[in-house]
Amino acid sequence: MIKAILFDLDGTLLDTHDLILESMQHAVKTVLREDIPPERLMAKVGQPLSVQMWDFTGDRELHDELLRVYREYNAVKHDGMVRPFGGVEETLDELRAEGYPLGVVTSKRHDAAMQGLQLFGLDGYLNCMIGSDDWPEHKPHPGPVSHGAELLGHDAKECLYVGDSPYDIQAGNGAGCKTAAALWGMFSETVLLAEHPDFACAGIRDVPCLL
Repeated sequence: MIKAILFDLDGTLLDTHDLILESMQHAVKTVLREDIPPERLMAKVGQPLSVQMWDFTGDRELHDELLRVYREYNAVKHDGMVRPFGGVEETLDELRAEGYPLGVVTSKRHDAAMQGLQLFGLDGYLNCMIGSDDWPEHKPHPGPVSHGAELLGHDAKECLYVGDSPYDIQAGNGAGCKTAAALWGMFSETVLLAEHPDFACAGIRDVPCLL
């Protein structure tokens, strides 16, 4: 029986696709003077940004500069380009009213994740928020998801983890959660179903129907 729900953030609660892609394009163009195809830039969304940047350079100095330029640009553009997916607030409100503890486990740094949550008042629905700097391991490792379940006061096997990347499903499955693939996010249905989620949801309003 599912007693608590954990969500990914980008591509699950918040639509950040265009912001991430534009920030990536700006960083690699500025630092590397390269035009990299969008599919390559977005291939590892769902893992920490520092991990993603190693796909574009093996040089530590360039890697760190990519991070700096990305984060600087992203922070300026963030509030004007981010929005919650349709039905997010209604879903969180319904789940909280039914007594489910709610949390977010994201590969985004804590402060950056809270910026998006607070922008739309979604932080008030949450009992916990785990960012990439809140736990020593990151998705697809199950550690952050297991820690989120612990903070919600439940064993991972009593929790549902909802996410839109293969790394989310891998982490949730590894932690022992029930997993739901968010088909409205950044990765294709084929990619997500290959990770064997317990459920697949066309929209976030489908989540309460699983409980």
